[in-house]
Amino acid sequence: MKLIDLSVPLSPKIREPLPAKIDYASHEDGARQASAILGLQQSDFPEGKAWATETVTLNTHAGTHVDAPWHYWPTSEGAPARTIDELPLEWFYSDGVLLDFSGKPPGYEITTVDLQEELARIGYTLKPFDIVLIRSDADKRLYQEHYAFLHAGVSAEATVWLLEQGIKVVGTDGWGWDIPLNLQAQDFKSNPREGVLWAAHYVGKDLEYCQIEKLANLDQIPQPFGFKVCCFPVKVEKGSAGWARPVAIIEG
Repeated sequence: MKLIDLSVPLSPKIREPLPAKIDYASHEDGARQASAILGLQQSDFPEGKAWATETVTLNTHAGTHVDAPWHYWPTSEGAPARTIDELPLEWFYSDGVLLDFSGKPPGYEITTVDLQEELARIGYTLKPFDIVLIRSDADKRLYQEHYAFLHAGVSAEATVWLLEQGIKVVGTDGWGWDIPLNLQAQDFKSNPREGVLWAAHYVGKDLEYCQIEKLANLDQIPQPFGFKVCCFPVKVEKGSAGWARPVAIIEG
């Protein structure tokens, strides 16, 4: 069995709109904390050292994470949209399908035809509960300026088509599932209309689904299907998302 890490680190070095902040406490800091809690002296600990810890200030959409239906809209399929802690775990461990759009430029909007042609190329027919991964290689630009604007996105109509095949979880190595926000804004400013801003996310109003954002290492998966994906999200109470460390599992 081979395991491939599909996550990016939580790091303030990532040039994204929702960066993580990490404060590191040393072993000496830990001894001072422990002695204050326990009524001891720092010198009571071996060499004045105890636990090392980190305090992380983190948006639920920083780093690799799974979006819940609540992120998209207050309702989904006519009912209150579910938060990340309310979703069935079965959704997050299933057969993976890798669709390669790494040849498309940043900002390209993937269509239904694109999906169908790529599925025909790899010789695969989607089935319900497959986890569909979109490769654009945006993770290779993780630390570049404007990283959030450097991925190919998926159109609303292509998202609808995927969900109509019974898909519940999709994923991308881009900062977001839609095309980059700056392009959405430019389009809307030039011609204000519905269906431009956050269009693929808003599909979740009518069709319940989850999307994994900021995946990595999709280029290391050696085959387009015939592998498992495990992407359990952290159980954030009433959360619009949960951090995850997705893994591709290759048997044999």
